[in-house]
Amino acid sequence: MTDASLLAEKLIAAPSVTPATGQVFDVLEAMLAPLGFEVHRFVRGEVPDGPVENLFAIRAGPAGSKHFAFAGHLDVVPPGEGWTSAPFAPERRGDLLYGRGAVDMKGAIAAMVAAVAEVPRDAGTISFIVTGDEEGPAVHGTRALIDFMQERGDRPDLCLVGEPTSVNRLGDMMKIGRRGSVNIWLEVEGTQGHVAYPHNADNPIPKLVAILAELDALVLDEGTEWFQPSNLEITDLEVGNPAHNVIPAKATARISIRFNDRHSGASLSEMVAAVAAKHGGTALPIISGEPFLTPPGEFSQMIADAVEAEAGLVPEASTTGGTSDARFLRAVCPVIEFGLCNATMHKRDEAVALADLDALGRIYARIAAAALGKR
Repeated sequence: MTDASLLAEKLIAAPSVTPATGQVFDVLEAMLAPLGFEVHRFVRGEVPDGPVENLFAIRAGPAGSKHFAFAGHLDVVPPGEGWTSAPFAPERRGDLLYGRGAVDMKGAIAAMVAAVAEVPRDAGTISFIVTGDEEGPAVHGTRALIDFMQERGDRPDLCLVGEPTSVNRLGDMMKIGRRGSVNIWLEVEGTQGHVAYPHNADNPIPKLVAILAELDALVLDEGTEWFQPSNLEITDLEVGNPAHNVIPAKATARISIRFNDRHSGASLSEMVAAVAAKHGGTALPIISGEPFLTPPGEFSQMIADAVEAEAGLVPEASTTGGTSDARFLRAVCPVIEFGLCNATMHKRDEAVALADLDALGRIYARIAAAALGKR
């Protein structure tokens, strides 16, 4: 089988802090083209959210065959300081490969490439949906790829996203869904004045405190069969008043809600807006994703069977964690996330076990073959 660790090294060596363009996509294209993939690349967006490069590669199978898609991202978070070795100079130390993106998620993309090299072309259609804008605003990435695919008439039957879902060992968890996410900016306008003459002013702070107290006391739900309880967190509070003797003119705050399928981004935004209005404030929501669930069934069983065959354990089906581009892809076809261990993602000295890269390649090859009906 193709050495996934060598492919991972090539991807890590191409710096790609989000939003990513250029060299790292050149590297991936050079891997896929010899395997018979037709590669399409395009750039969307401008500063500050872009430019973002996206790649859609497809290897068509026989007419009428099934279409299985691998999806992921090549952009990475900034490496920060204090690395033992240079973050974009992949280095093997012992049984580990170090470098930014080793687990999130250049390692998984390398394993996908190694996997498809083992799947015969006549097994069916395989595609890669890869963006340079998952770690950032996700405005010009996977959503643009979905539009591109729809224009071409390419619709996968199933899609696997290679996010690092494993926790303690490779294969112990897959994500069959995710909670939704909405951030809401709260603002209360007042009237500035001298603290000694409060009757000439209108202090916005007590009103904002009342809004936050009412929101913080809410119990949104108790969770569902597959989702943990929704949670509302206060993430910022600002007045920006440098003077001790001035009643400020404005107070602002921000809340973040991660919610299950008992709610929608719109319903929660409306609820928060009503609470804010009751106390004289306003609320501006930005919904970054709705909850989704791919119920346990044939697709999750394919993944479980492949993991058990290669790693000797059955992955837990979970919906925990943050958001991913699966929140967009779920509108196209059933989608599940499965990938490497996530202990070092976004950390200094991010690293992946070399044995896990090879094992993940074999697991992905089994999943693709099963999804195409070629077990």
